[in-house]
Amino acid sequence: MTASTPTNLLPQLPNPNDLLKLAYQTVQQGKSAFGLAHKQLNTRLLSALKPVERPSQPIPPDLMTRLQALRDELLATDWQDVERGVYGPEVAFDSPWEDFVKFYPLVCLDGWQLWDRAVEKRYQEFSDTIDTTGYPDYYLQNFHHQTDGYLSDWSANLYDVQVELLFNGSADAMRRRVLAPIAQGVREFPEVTGQALRVLDAACGTGRTLRFIRSILPKASLVGVDLSPAYLRKANQNLSQQPGTLPQLIQANAEQLPFVDDHFHVTTSTFLFHELPAAARSAVIRELFRVTQPGGTVVICDSIQTADVPELEPMLLGFPAMFHEPYYRHYLTDDLVTYLEQAGFEAVETSTHFLSKYWVARKPH
Repeated sequence: MTASTPTNLLPQLPNPNDLLKLAYQTVQQGKSAFGLAHKQLNTRLLSALKPVERPSQPIPPDLMTRLQALRDELLATDWQDVERGVYGPEVAFDSPWEDFVKFYPLVCLDGWQLWDRAVEKRYQEFSDTIDTTGYPDYYLQNFHHQTDGYLSDWSANLYDVQVELLFNGSADAMRRRVLAPIAQGVREFPEVTGQALRVLDAACGTGRTLRFIRSILPKASLVGVDLSPAYLRKANQNLSQQPGTLPQLIQANAEQLPFVDDHFHVTTSTFLFHELPAAARSAVIRELFRVTQPGGTVVICDSIQTADVPELEPMLLGFPAMFHEPYYRHYLTDDLVTYLEQAGFEAVETSTHFLSKYWVARKPH
C-alpha cells in the first residue's frame, strides 16, 4: 500500500461484534433445526411402535410461520441485551453442551417410557425407591410425562436437554428475559453492594436461571428454593462449575418460604405458575411479596396465555393433553396481575417473548 492509496479501496475487516452476532444466529438456527428433527423423528418412530388413539393435529403452515417470527423476535431481543450490556456474549452462548452430549442418548431411550405413560394415561407413577410423603398432592404428577416427575436424579439429569428440545433451543433465551428487569430492580438499591444484595429464585429447578443471574450479579447473595431434592442436587452440580460464590440452595415449598419478612431485594420465579393450581399460585405470590423488601422487585416468567397471542389458542389448549399439564388450562385465563395487586405489589407490567410471558412489579415503600 502506498501513501496515495484511497482508504475506500482498502479491504474492510469484518466487525468482531457482527461476527459474534452471526455465530449466535448460526448456533440458534442449528438448535432449532435439531429440535424440530428430533421431535418429528421421535414422534414417527414411537407412533409406529404404539399408535395413539387420537393423534395430535399438525400445526398449520401459517401458524408455523407465526411461531418462527415470534422466535426470531425473541432471539433478536436476546442479542440486543448483549449489545446493551445487560450481559456478555458468553451468557448468550451459554448452553448445557456437556449435559447434551452425555444425556441426549438417554433422552432418546427415555422417550419410549414417556410415550407409553402418555398413551396409557399414567399420570402419577413413581419408582418404588422414591418417597412421596410430605409433598403437596398437586406436585405428585408426571409433569410432561417425565419419569418420576420431578423427584429423581434421572429426571433432573434429563430435564434441561428435554426442555431445550421442546422449545427448539430457545428455552434459555426465554429465561434470560428476566435478567434486564432484575438488573433494573437491583439499581433501586444503589447503596447495597456485594453480598449484602440478596436475590431469591423460587422453584429454581436445575439452576439455569440462577446461573444467568450469577453472570450479571457476580457478588450478590443468591438463594434458590425448590421442592425437589434431586433437582437441587443437579442445581448444585451445575452452579458449582461457575466462578463465584455458590448460591444457597434450600428444599422448601414456595407457598411457605423459610425466610423472614422483607429479606430480598429482588425475587423471581421461572416456569412455575402454570404447574400450580390457582390457590397455590396466589399463595406463592403472597409469599414473594412477604419476603421482598419495600422498594424491591418481583420478576415472574411463565407461559404465554390465550389473550396474549389469540391465534395460538388452539395450540395452547392442546398442550396440557400432549404433555400432561393438569393445571395449564386454568392458567391460560388466570389473572396473575390481580394476584400481584391483591398481595400488595404495584406498578405491574407485563410483556411477552415467543412462548413466554413476564410480570414485573414493585413492592411499595
